[in-house]
Amino acid sequence: MDSGKISGDLRDEGRARILIPQRLSTMYQFRLIEKEKGGSARLGEIRTSRETIETPAFMPVATQGAGKAITPLDLRRLGFRVLIANAYHLYLRPGTDIISSLGGLHRYMSWDGAVVTDSGGYQVLSLAKSRKITEDGVSFRSHIDGSEHFFSPEVSIAVQEDLGSDVMMCFDECPAHDSPYGYMEKSVSLTTRWAGLCKEARRDPSRALFGIVQGGVYEDLRARSAGELVDIGFDGYSIGGLGVGESSGATFEITELCAGLLPEDRLRYLMGIGNPSDIVRAVALGVDLFDCVIPTRNARNGTLFTSRGKVVIKNSRYAYDSSALDEDCGCYTCENFSRSYLRHIFMAGEILSLQLLTLHNLYYYSELMRRIRESIKTGTFRQLCSELSDAEEEQ
Repeated sequence: MDSGKISGDLRDEGRARILIPQRLSTMYQFRLIEKEKGGSARLGEIRTSRETIETPAFMPVATQGAGKAITPLDLRRLGFRVLIANAYHLYLRPGTDIISSLGGLHRYMSWDGAVVTDSGGYQVLSLAKSRKITEDGVSFRSHIDGSEHFFSPEVSIAVQEDLGSDVMMCFDECPAHDSPYGYMEKSVSLTTRWAGLCKEARRDPSRALFGIVQGGVYEDLRARSAGELVDIGFDGYSIGGLGVGESSGATFEITELCAGLLPEDRLRYLMGIGNPSDIVRAVALGVDLFDCVIPTRNARNGTLFTSRGKVVIKNSRYAYDSSALDEDCGCYTCENFSRSYLRHIFMAGEILSLQLLTLHNLYYYSELMRRIRESIKTGTFRQLCSELSDAEEEQ
């Protein structure tokens, strides 16, 4: 396959010939601190020019530069140091030129922590009815106004740099999980080619760039994708294309495979997986970073995570319940409001309910990650896994 503009050393190890630029970020660093004894769970630390983040870590989702029903100040108070936004959505609205001219995304959304940006590759999957994929990129119609646009590896990197992202994702193709082997094989080749072009297109060496491992549920294609990306050399590696309809068993078989193939001294980011039990399971396999809409979306739908399992606040059983949502929780919501009140304002459609429930769920996630890190430090991670599994079964 044509290697485009990539320049660097050549290797041929039975895969397609990969040209390997070796430039890495000058301002980003991941440091592996400790591994679980007898296991794969890891403690680490991400350093950017703005922030230091302990891992394993969870990133709240701010797709369009805003957390759902939560302020940047509250995110900071909850202990979050990094969030993820989406280059595709911000490119369409309000536009990269506006954000760039007003000081970049950090200033625009008043967030002083680190920002990770997704490249827009996932929209290649989610907007399948309104896009066309070529070797050079993706042509698509805006879901907002139907206008025509073209995203390439070069455009994706330019957009993410203009946004001021601390950690950028390579532009990739994320095929449907049930795509046939032949299509998935071509997709991996395209994702590798685009990854090399993304690295060549990076103008600002202070910004980190992650390659994204694809290949569906096919182990040989995942191994090939991981190997080719490692050959190119990235600041960190993402495991993409999971949680999109495949079985739970397949999700974690592929996660374990990919984690085992990626360098120990680079961060491993499992994209879009965010159920608490799934996070714990993936940490046990050696994953360091997570993002998902689950805590905020579930809050807006009235489903809350607690130390004793999920609570669906709209249930009538809570109408006379004067207890806290979670008596073991120290968040503002649980310290000040009863289940009865929370049910009342949720059923009445009060905006305050979305804020209070979102705050609680994100507090739960922040505490979950803190407990995971502490348990790895103290050698009690497996015990924590068992406790969380038992709690999830309670109602």
